[in-house]
Amino acid sequence: MIVEYIRYRIDEPRRTAFEEAYARAAEALTAAEQCLDFELSRCTEEPEAYVLRIRWTSTEDHLQGFRKGEQFGAFFAAIKPYVTDIQEMRHYEVTAVAGRGGAHPTLYEWAGGREALERLFTRFYEHVDQDPLLAPLFAAKHPEHAKHVAAWLGEVFGGPHTYSADHGGHRHMASQHLGRGIDEQQRRRWVALLLETADEVGLPADPEFRAVLAYYLEWGTRMAVLYAGPNPPPLPEAPMPRWDWGITPPYRG
Repeated sequence: MIVEYIRYRIDEPRRTAFEEAYARAAEALTAAEQCLDFELSRCTEEPEAYVLRIRWTSTEDHLQGFRKGEQFGAFFAAIKPYVTDIQEMRHYEVTAVAGRGGAHPTLYEWAGGREALERLFTRFYEHVDQDPLLAPLFAAKHPEHAKHVAAWLGEVFGGPHTYSADHGGHRHMASQHLGRGIDEQQRRRWVALLLETADEVGLPADPEFRAVLAYYLEWGTRMAVLYAGPNPPPLPEAPMPRWDWGITPPYRG
């Protein structure tokens, strides 16, 4: 992924037309498979200053893919009158210095932190032990299994890196499913039972949180089925997945 910044200075009489031109150009960016997202900002202290930020899949995809592709013609036709107003047009690499501010709580904080997640999974696995469909899968589980899974979900939801530090991270979690032979009926039961338990133990019931929770459970359990199947993918070397209030990118196999 690469970030392109284009800086403009547009005098007051042309600002409305400039923004309208980029609204038309945005249709081409939206249709371009090389474009991840974009944003046009206007400076509050100097309203004549604009910055266009575009995230491309790569510099090559931008220069060789988009600029030589079918969408570029419409894009350039819309913004051509303003090319001479460009003050900077460069690609930037994102560094490791990145994070979130405190304006919004993490999913971990919103759920209630470690205590709430341990309460959830302790009660959940009590139900699992009595469930004829799921109990055989977890008959030999570790005595601290509920706390381990709570640490996993806590880290995924933006909490402490406990699972990575103490339990082996993403690769270890994936490896625990190898050869388990989890079927679709068991996967669906696991998800349904956990969501029922979330109601029982009083996890936040707002639609936004529950939508992200259900979204993650669908993703996580489907990955578990893949690793548990007869032809599992290679164990991941990637860091722990991180879920947030936003939307995750689409899977590309």
